[in-house]
Amino acid sequence: MKALDLGNKNVFSTVLKLTLPAMLAQFINVLYSVVDRMYVGNIAEIGDTVLAGVGVCAPVSTLITSFAYLIGLGGAPLFAMSLGEGKKGSAKRILSNAFIALAAIAVCVSVLMISLRRPLLMTFGASENTYAYAERYLVVCAAGAIFPILATGLNQFIVAQGYSGIGMATTAIGAAANIALDPLFIFVFDLDAAGAATATVISQFFSFAFVIVFLRLKNTKVRLTFAKPSFPVIGKTVKLGLSPFIIMATDSVIIIVSNAVLQKYGGADGDMWITVSTVVQAFFSLISMPMMGISTGSQPVISYNYGAKNIPLIKKAEKIILGMCLAFTCIMFALSFAVAAPFVSLFTPDARIAANSVWGIRVFMIGVIPLSFQYAFVDCLTALGQPQYSVVLSMFRKLIVYLGCTLILPALLGAQAAFYAEPACDIAAAIVSTAVFLAVFPKVLKKRAAEGDKPHNDAE
Repeated sequence: MKALDLGNKNVFSTVLKLTLPAMLAQFINVLYSVVDRMYVGNIAEIGDTVLAGVGVCAPVSTLITSFAYLIGLGGAPLFAMSLGEGKKGSAKRILSNAFIALAAIAVCVSVLMISLRRPLLMTFGASENTYAYAERYLVVCAAGAIFPILATGLNQFIVAQGYSGIGMATTAIGAAANIALDPLFIFVFDLDAAGAATATVISQFFSFAFVIVFLRLKNTKVRLTFAKPSFPVIGKTVKLGLSPFIIMATDSVIIIVSNAVLQKYGGADGDMWITVSTVVQAFFSLISMPMMGISTGSQPVISYNYGAKNIPLIKKAEKIILGMCLAFTCIMFALSFAVAAPFVSLFTPDARIAANSVWGIRVFMIGVIPLSFQYAFVDCLTALGQPQYSVVLSMFRKLIVYLGCTLILPALLGAQAAFYAEPACDIAAAIVSTAVFLAVFPKVLKKRAAEGDKPHNDAE
């Protein structure tokens, strides 16, 4: 319950206390999908087919999370800036509007996904063999979308207050429940893909309930209150949240396109390549999501000190954040050579799928170290309230480079070439993001330092 002092001069300690729980929370969050895939992949006789069906639904989970980040990672920096400026009333208003926006988005997402499930799944890369399993998984996850959207979105405001440990606990509660419930619903109740989805939704409900209870406690620094919506506040939140939303949402688009491309150019092996891609994406998410935990988990210290006009602390914090991202990716790059094969064996006993999955993991890891610069710099610009740069950089990486390579390479070189789109976009994005950041970052800080102090009313 003890909140961190985001203006503490010992910035290394503050960043560490924010990022380590955020990293662990994101790692735990990945376990939702990894555990689902691991269990369904080991269902007797039909495991590989069910795994391909669940893999087709991977964009659904990503898309649901992206809407949570649109509001959560858009509102949290504004929230932290308000606290840094001493505007607690403004921070409370941002939080209440975030709740309204998240709830409205969740209802729309559920209705649309359930209504359009067949065209969506066939577009996502489902075949006649995998459609039944994909549909069961999608319908259950879509019906319960309100729980992960509200839990993930509102959890950002818990971390933004300095409650990094509570933020991690939110995710840990859900993941622990999911690990326990998966075998019950999949094997004991014999519900295959629907069982995996049911276990996930129930687990996400536990996280949701925990977040709501904590934000309503009397001794929480900024409590969740319910008021009329303010569209200007929601508009600012959405504008700042576009960058993390695009990063996550385009992941869905790319997985959809990748599955369709693998199905098209893979011929008779289309389902096999989608299964391979599902395993490879699961491994890579164990790296990309914890690194996102570093870059987004540390945003409160950047935003708070931007609000407080503490420029030296911002510079120190960003150096530490970049160093942590680089150290993490270097370690994971080295570990990937040793753990790729054992990791793949958790999903499938099929020797051919396993061999191709290990190869795919090693291809994905080619550009993972340069990716550190993209995450650290783009999320820093978001934390500084500069969405015009972070959005463009995110779109360049995912929509131009990644999507372009995913469409072009397989057409020229065959289905396997689709896996090279990841390292190509990671390296290109790192170069462009670094150049833009080095040009923009000093100007943003100089402009903020020159701004005069504005009087404020804490009730505003």
